Amino acid sequence: METTQKILLIITIIGAINWGLVGLLDLDLVALVFGVQTILTRIVYGIVAVCGIVNIGILMSHLEFQKD
Repeated sequence: METTQKILLIITIIGAINWGLVGLLDLDLVALVFGVQTILTRIVYGIVAVCGIVNIGILMSHLEFQKD
């Protein structure tokens, strides 16, 4: 796995953990660190979203080339 893919995956995992904390404990670490609805918070959410979308593309490209 390339370094870029690993970085994207780590960011996606961090985002998933943050959403898990929101769902379980009503604790948003991104908002806690950067402020509620600040530009930095929106940038972090945007970066996580882009990383997730890229990871979907990586997953689909790996699934397409697998043959039984």
